[in-house]
Amino acid sequence: MFLSCKRFHILPIILSLTLAACGGAAVNGGGQYQDANDPYENFNRKMFAFNMALDEYALEPVAKGYLYVPEPVRMSVRRFIDNLTSPVTLVNDVLQGQWSRAGTTGARLGINTTLGLLGFFDPATSLGFTAHDEDFGQTLAVYGVAEGPYLFLPIFGPAPPRDLVGMSVDTIFNPVTYILDDGLSGPVLVFAVAGIDSRATNIGIIDEIERSSVDYYASVRSLYRQNRQSEIDNGKTNLDELPDIGDLDDF
Repeated sequence: MFLSCKRFHILPIILSLTLAACGGAAVNGGGQYQDANDPYENFNRKMFAFNMALDEYALEPVAKGYLYVPEPVRMSVRRFIDNLTSPVTLVNDVLQGQWSRAGTTGARLGINTTLGLLGFFDPATSLGFTAHDEDFGQTLAVYGVAEGPYLFLPIFGPAPPRDLVGMSVDTIFNPVTYILDDGLSGPVLVFAVAGIDSRATNIGIIDEIERSSVDYYASVRSLYRQNRQSEIDNGKTNLDELPDIGDLDDF
């Protein structure tokens, strides 16, 4: 669920980020590593615990306070941020050769920027132009670049090498980067607001995942990787991953 601010749609518990070195992490062996793609699990679990503490003492309380902001206002802020960063989706639509989806993204950007008053409203959806997200990590995956080992970084959350590179490149595509002179304050501000909004919107879902998980870290890892693959496939079912008919006889 969850660096462009688009990634907050993945897993909201996974908030912000500062890059961290991965040295000293123990390596798992055997089939478990192959299934989870998590050779740095010891390191990742420590970073996960750090983010959980940060969420408990900072992000969640702020998010609960943000819920007192009227829903229409929060929705308008969400739409504005999505519209502001939609050039990231547009560029990656084009890079993937998804011309129809690029046309939809371009139409949404034009309609919502003008008729939607800079994106605070979303007339494009009512006109049949449905929103979708793309990022450079997905683009790399489309061209066959492997995910790389699963990494969980402080504040960033899940950031396998392919997606980490993608986040860096998306910063170049993101117009927010160029709003302020230092090239950093704009993305950080948008990132923070999007993170708070997403955490507030998904408080119930996150609490339920945590309550129902025997291993919360493993649940987050699985949800992230499954959602990420779904995004790469544009929501299409991968027929190669379906069970054989013979396998169903055991049920």
